[in-house]
Formats: sequence, C-alpha cells, structure tokens
Amino acid sequence: MTGPAWPIAALLVGYPVWWALGFGGLSVILLAVPMAVILWRRRPIRVPRGFGLWLLLLAGYALSALMLSEMPPDTYGDFGAGRLIGYGMRLALYVSVLVVVLYLGNLTERELPQLRLVRMLGALFVTTVAGGLLGVLAPDFSFTSPVERLLPDWIGGNPFVQNLIHPTAAQTQKVLGYASPRPEAPFEWANAWGSNMSVLLIWFVVGWWVYGGRLRRALAVVLLGLAAVPIVYSLNRGLWIGLGLAALYLVVRVGGRTRTAVCAAAATGALVFALSPLSALVAQRLDNPHSNDIRAFTVSATIRAATHSPVIGFGNTRNAMGNHRTITTGKTPWCTGCGHPPLGSDGQLWLLIITQGFTGAVLYVAFFAGAIRRHWADRSPIGLAGVLVMGLVLLYMFVYDGLVTPLILYLVSFALLWRNSP
Repeated sequence: MTGPAWPIAALLVGYPVWWALGFGGLSVILLAVPMAVILWRRRPIRVPRGFGLWLLLLAGYALSALMLSEMPPDTYGDFGAGRLIGYGMRLALYVSVLVVVLYLGNLTERELPQLRLVRMLGALFVTTVAGGLLGVLAPDFSFTSPVERLLPDWIGGNPFVQNLIHPTAAQTQKVLGYASPRPEAPFEWANAWGSNMSVLLIWFVVGWWVYGGRLRRALAVVLLGLAAVPIVYSLNRGLWIGLGLAALYLVVRVGGRTRTAVCAAAATGALVFALSPLSALVAQRLDNPHSNDIRAFTVSATIRAATHSPVIGFGNTRNAMGNHRTITTGKTPWCTGCGHPPLGSDGQLWLLIITQGFTGAVLYVAFFAGAIRRHWADRSPIGLAGVLVMGLVLLYMFVYDGLVTPLILYLVSFALLWRNSP
C-alpha cells in the first residue's frame, strides 16, 4: 500500500512478518516513527476528547521513574538493567500507541476508509486463527528470531524481552492438572492471544459479515468455525466470558431482524459446540480453577505494595516474597511449583496500580469509560463494535495484561470510534 496509510497496513496486515523477525508487538515502536512524521507534516493536529487523560497517564508514568530504585515491603529484586529495560519499553509503548491514535484520527476517509481499517484488523484475525491452530497442532514449534540473535544477552535474556522476541506457537501449562498447550502465536503470551482474539473477532465480523458480500460471508463462517478450535484449546476463561458478554451486548443493543439473527446464530453455535468433543475440554477447564489462588495472592500483594506509593507507583513490577503455596520462594525438589510471582502480572489494572499507583489506574479507567459514554449513541456497526471493545477493555483489565499487543488493538479500536464520530 502506498500513501500515508502504509504504516498501519504494515503494522496490522504485515504483523506475521514482524513476529517472525522477532519484533512482534514492538513493531509499533518502529512504525510510530513514520506515523509521527506524517502527523508533523499535517499540523495542526486534531486530538480526540479524552486525550488529556492519556497525557496525564504518560506524565504519571514518567514521574514513577523516581521510584524505580525503591522496594516496597515483602518484595525483592535488584535495581539493575532488567528493571530499567522494562520501564523504558513500557514508556515507549505508551507513547507509541498514542501516536497511532493521533495518526489514524488525522488521516482522511479518502486516505484511509473506515472499512479498509476494519478489514486490516480482520486480516490480523485470520493470522490469529492460523497462529492458534499452529499452537494446537504443533505446540512445541518455536525458533530463534533475527532480533533475538542480534541482541546482547543482557537485553535479550530479560524475561520480559524474551517473551516478546522469541516466537513460539504455544505456552505449555498444567492448567488441567497435566501439561497442556495454550496457543499464543503470533503474540507474546497465551492471555494476549485470548484478548486479541476476542477484539479481532469483533472487527472481523463487522468487516466480513456486516459489510461483506456473499463470498466474504461464506468464508467468514468457515473461519469462525476454525477459530472455535483454538479458542477452546486456549483454556482461556477470560476469553470465553468476553465472547459470552459480547453476544449478550448485541442482543440488548440491536433490534428487529438483527437481534433475531444474533440469537439464532448464538443458539446454533451453542448447539454445535455442545455436541462436539470441545465441550468436554471446557467442562474440564471449569473444574480446574487452579489459577484462582495464584491470582488472589498476587492481586492482594500488589495492592499492599501499592499503598506504599499510591500516587505514582513504583515504575515497574516487583517480585513478591513467597507465593500462594508457601512463604518461601524459589523452586526446590520438594516444591517445584514455588516461584516468585511478579506483582501486577494478572491484569492491566494491577499492573497500573503497582507501576503508576492508584492514580494511573483511575486515569486508565476514565479514558476508556469516557469513550463508552461519548459514543454510546452511535448505533452504526462500527460504533456498536467500538463501544463493545471499550467495554471488553474494562473487563479484561482485571485478568489480562494490556501490554504489548492488546493495548495496540484497544487504541486502534478507540481510533475507529473517534473517526466514526461526526
């Protein structure tokens, strides 16, 4: 694609290439540079309502750097390169997604039609389905990316960085009491795959079904059927709840024949699923809520730590002393499940609380809640979908870390809503 819309096409449609190179979600930092250049050349720059909230969020995160060397009670860790790298990458990502929003909002409909942007997200949905199937069929697939080969060990060896630059098909976890793969390709974590799948599925339906012809709709049915397999095998309760609430949202907000069609599609899908072997896997997952104890421990530890810097947080995560099973830490022959859970790792809300204090969490919620309030009256397909995504953002912040790729998709969805307003 030529013209000023090429950077967003490179990000969304070209994402599989970025993933294979080892950039993955970090590609948004690179592509934010040409986006910023395009913005600079077309001053004055339009800004959306709520823009000030994100600026305050950024300012708060900059201030939180003052606390990087501090250690709240009942946590441990060294103030070194790892902590600084994590802080710097998060700051760069927060700035980059803001550039993406401004860039998209300042492109004209002629330069980037709304439907084209929606279908770019649909293309990434197809990539996500393919990655999910890869995770189910070849869960051990992984390779060393070019970026991983080039980075020095003191950077590439950082666990946060390693997850971003090392392409893998799936995470193998004992969610069901035994080792089972959870798809994550082409994203950084299995939970990121779940969050992104739900957001991209919404835009895929808009672009391929609502605005699609007969052929697109036929292909959409096939792709949605294929998507059901990795969605179930992801063992991702947050994703399942999000999709259920999305269906309920549509039933409530649309009317007439559209509501009837949504109900019929949901009933048909539920019946097919109940009769398939996938239903047994879901039942097994619901019978094994082992992660609840881990989440309860890390969330409570995060809140306790944040009370020691409630306004600006600590700039980055810290490791908790002990875990949900023992007051000791570290793996031993008699406690292979013991470890050092990082605070804020169970959801964007908790990450914000530990890194930016309760102030950062309030600003984040206000930004997305404000978008829902302003655009609630927009009943166009893009308006309904955008408000739905904003609602999922507020749901997922309790269970999913927004960084890296989920936050990109959240903000692209926000930009679609902004562009759709009169």
